[in-house]
Amino acid sequence: MNPKKVMCFGTFDLLHLGHLDYFRQAKEHGDHLTVVIARDATKEKQKKDILFSEEERLQLVQSLGIVDEAVLGDEQDHFKIIREKKPDVICLGYDHAISEEQLREELRKYNLFPKIIRAAPFQSTRHKSSVLREKLLTI
Repeated sequence: MNPKKVMCFGTFDLLHLGHLDYFRQAKEHGDHLTVVIARDATKEKQKKDILFSEEERLQLVQSLGIVDEAVLGDEQDHFKIIREKKPDVICLGYDHAISEEQLREELRKYNLFPKIIRAAPFQSTRHKSSVLREKLLTI
């Protein structure tokens, strides 16, 4: 029997317990967890500051035992990695901008029908990258 493949996405610039909980929630839905790391160019287009390069973030996420595979996303086509890996389950972060229905509609165009779930927040007033970044700036 083939392992059930789960995929999740993020920047993971300031790796924290909220991210680890996101990976744990995603992994509960399958056997093989692939984490897609946002590209530096994508963050620049979004006018988001990052502390660590995509290669550094990739290396950090790859080092986590719960993650089976970490890959960089595609700069031009955010759906390319999904088409290539064909996950059985996609786990969105609780604050990921795309809706489950938008993602379903987009993937339907490629004849892909993964189960789409949304992770629950983990102490979001404390373990959220924007909150941690703000606290670091005031130190």
